[in-house]
Amino acid sequence: MIVERIFISPERGADQVERQHIAVQGGMGVLGDRNFGKRTQPGQNITLVEAEEIERFCAQFSRTTDLSLTRRNLVTRGVRLNDLVNVEFSIGNVRLRGIELCEPCTLLGKHLSSESLTPAAVIKHWVHRGGLFADILSSGAIVRGARIETDA
Repeated sequence: MIVERIFISPERGADQVERQHIAVQGGMGVLGDRNFGKRTQPGQNITLVEAEEIERFCAQFSRTTDLSLTRRNLVTRGVRLNDLVNVEFSIGNVRLRGIELCEPCTLLGKHLSSESLTPAAVIKHWVHRGGLFADILSSGAIVRGARIETDA
């Protein structure tokens, strides 16, 4: 269970920028990310998605694999993120709490649609597969390759 890729988006709508590591601040989010300091809803600090789900989507719809396509901050491998809702876990020395599933929205549907794939079909595919919203409970650094561990 690892962090395979890390992305930030400096501002809304901007291209995602891949990082080897990020600094996070408890209760605030990812430094340099567009959502840093926003507290309008729980789980807005950081988002995670499974690499396996992105790869499945790309294979099913004959797309080139692009692990940044869901615009989530962390792309994980080997962990079922749905199981982390309401669970505290660690990534390296950083503590997080899974808040809720990151269900697909119309923006994701439009972003991933194509001539042969409607936005509605994209949304339907990503229901319960879109990742996890999480709160950052402690400050620290998250690095590519870091292990994801639960207390269980």
